[in-house]
Amino acid sequence: MDDRAKKAAPKRIPYGMMNFVAIRENNCYYVDKTRFIEKVEDANKYFFVVRPRRFGKSLTISMLRHYYDVNAADRFNRLYGDLYIGQHPTPNRNQYLIIYLNFAVINAELGNYRSALDAHCNTRFSAFCDAYAHLLPDGVKNEMGNKNGCVEQLDYLCAVCDRAGLKIYLFIDEYDHFTNHILSDAARLEEYKGETHGTGYLRTFFDTIKAGTDSSIDRVFVTGVSPVTLDDLTSGFNIGTNYSLAYRFNEMVGFTEQEVREMLAYYAQHYEFHHSVDELIEVMKPHYDNYCFAEEAYGEITMYNSNMVLSFLYKYIDNKCRIPKQMLDENIRVDYNKLRMLIRKDKEFAHDASIIQTLVSQGFVTGELKEGFPAESIADYNNFVSLLYYFGMVTIGGTFMGDTRFVIPNEVVRDQIFSYLLDTYKENNLSYDSYDIRNKERFMAYRGNFKPFFQYIADSIYTYASQRDRQKGEAFVHGYTLALTSQCRYYRPISELDN
Repeated sequence: MDDRAKKAAPKRIPYGMMNFVAIRENNCYYVDKTRFIEKVEDANKYFFVVRPRRFGKSLTISMLRHYYDVNAADRFNRLYGDLYIGQHPTPNRNQYLIIYLNFAVINAELGNYRSALDAHCNTRFSAFCDAYAHLLPDGVKNEMGNKNGCVEQLDYLCAVCDRAGLKIYLFIDEYDHFTNHILSDAARLEEYKGETHGTGYLRTFFDTIKAGTDSSIDRVFVTGVSPVTLDDLTSGFNIGTNYSLAYRFNEMVGFTEQEVREMLAYYAQHYEFHHSVDELIEVMKPHYDNYCFAEEAYGEITMYNSNMVLSFLYKYIDNKCRIPKQMLDENIRVDYNKLRMLIRKDKEFAHDASIIQTLVSQGFVTGELKEGFPAESIADYNNFVSLLYYFGMVTIGGTFMGDTRFVIPNEVVRDQIFSYLLDTYKENNLSYDSYDIRNKERFMAYRGNFKPFFQYIADSIYTYASQRDRQKGEAFVHGYTLALTSQCRYYRPISELDN
């Protein structure tokens, strides 16, 4: 048997996996983020953080859940032994009863949101009663099932655990799924406010969580994509601390470049890579890197989208170590398609001074990064720019004349924004023939004949754009030209070169 045959099988690439136990028990590669457990424990007990989609938030929650679960104590060494926290365990290890809620699975339609929330919580609370039946008094599950809805059920469970001297750690993933689903529909804003203000059901549920912290809910960890709902629920959960912009948690999700390099080096030992680690980083960096989650971290360290990195690595190895033709994972594209509403929202409130058109034509926008804002005020300039930031469409790019400078983080996001812009132009009758312009792209790339391509763009603007659009001048022409040329398979347009 040769040396290569003697090598242990390479670890599986955990692309799309969000279950920490499955990753650890199925020989998957895990980027060790357990050092942040100490930091979370040192922070406020009621912890709130938002990050863009596909950055590893759910995996982080899974890692924390099993670390603190009293029922997982016998698996501690197997799950964490060779990780940072296995060598530096905290006193709270395996000390809690865990309640885990995932709002992403709740039907977000306003008409039946209450019943959907009740159904999900009833399922999770029943699982809680089953998992800790050996610690809870007899009959708890049946009595809990007789309560009217999740508010009464949670209140009951908190009281039972308090009397039994048991501590609960509550995790809520994608707490803002409901809000993000309806943000694009202004007509539904009043209905949304009814759920999150006053005596609305979602607000009452968070009131109950807050009340539970006076008894058995010892810690709360909440994640989402935007801080909009948190602001609307402020008095319902005003004990939580928002750590989304905190420097010490900048690297808690996503991958640093060093972590990406270590992963590539590991797999290079097991497969016949056709590229060096440096060459692969050169390919990946402009597409997946450059996210900054704390203004103090700007210029110091940037973060890669972890899901995009894993997707690239999986496709690279599966394609016999050749660079994938498609740098964007289709699952990511589906997620980003949900953000098309941002283009329409931008157009609705400020089409003559569109933030997104300014972003693509100027290369950056400036503003004040807000920690939270109500849904009814997302049209305010600074709130809208902040929403783009939380959704991962822009990132921190330094400062400009005292304001935060926001830039498009990478080519994957740039491609999505440009494709959204093209859809918006089409909605405004600024159309183009895809087959015709693709032929002109080929002539430009292979025969050096660029004039027909750009003449086509000029003719489209002249023929289809309204006089009102043309009066907007350079920004409009620049934005449309960049959006259309961004779809070219042979060249990459650059709006403004960094100094």
